[in-house]
Amino acid sequence: MPVTTLSAMMSAMSVTAAMPAGIPSPSSGVWYIGPIPVRAYALCILTGVFVAVWWSDRRYRARGGRPEVVLDVAIVAVPAGIVGARLYHVLSSPDDYFGPNGDLSRIPQTWLGGLGIWGGIAGGVLAGVLLLRHRGLRIAPLADAVAPALLVAQAIGRLGNWFNQELYGAPTTLPWGLQIDDAHLPAGSAYPPGTLFHPTFLYEALWNLVGAALLVWIGRRMRARSGVTGGRLMWAYLMIYTAGRVWIEMLRIDEAETVLGLRLNVWTSIVIFLVGAIGLALVSRRTLSDAIERPGRETGKGRSEDDSAEEDSSEDVSPAEPGTAASTAHDGTDE
Repeated sequence: MPVTTLSAMMSAMSVTAAMPAGIPSPSSGVWYIGPIPVRAYALCILTGVFVAVWWSDRRYRARGGRPEVVLDVAIVAVPAGIVGARLYHVLSSPDDYFGPNGDLSRIPQTWLGGLGIWGGIAGGVLAGVLLLRHRGLRIAPLADAVAPALLVAQAIGRLGNWFNQELYGAPTTLPWGLQIDDAHLPAGSAYPPGTLFHPTFLYEALWNLVGAALLVWIGRRMRARSGVTGGRLMWAYLMIYTAGRVWIEMLRIDEAETVLGLRLNVWTSIVIFLVGAIGLALVSRRTLSDAIERPGRETGKGRSEDDSAEEDSSEDVSPAEPGTAASTAHDGTDE
């Protein structure tokens, strides 16, 4: 073997050996602007919300929806979702707050992590449904517009777990294993130095992005065949997300409540997957519609003058061809 070739191989090996193994974790999840802390976890959540609102608005208006509806729903749904997400986390991890070494003062400290996606969805959906019903608008068109955008928001939000070095999986020797500082390892653990862990935040983020693209494709197929999606995308969203959440959840090693040997979130995901499957089957049997307003509301019955003015202004928004808004995008939170 020529000396030059051997030298090149040795140089390549030394460069590879010098490279850090696995995915490094951020050294800090908070920065300061003077005395004001800027937390990466919060930035990830807010960025996800912004992207979801922006894309949902484009998709909803492409279906003939009013341009202000998505933002109005977000104004009530996002705070309700955060409260619901925190309550779910607290109730599903009671020892951290109510146990012998628990700390009740940590309950409102959401910036430290700890948001349960199921509580967030429940709180946000409840607030959004109440607002839509008050305005005489149907839920299905907005739900279908939001479904893929919600998955993208969850993918972005998962990056907050990376900055916090939390909710990672079991040890692994895979080259994309995650480096975790000693201070963020489970209490009482004795992992050898250099141990890598499954980056479950990355698995879920990638799963969600693929799921969002799949929902866009499914939506186009539905509209090509029947002209409507009719609320089916939201049920499909539940199935897609929970299918991934089950196997990703089973990789995690953080403390969690268990039922019959399985983590509570695994059981929750299984139940919600079945709910999504049943809901999709039932909705598909009914007459499907993408009408924006509820029956009997088109004539203005029961609406205020402000609502009528909003309807007049929305007449300038022309529905796009099926799938147009969705095609402009490339394409959970936290337990």
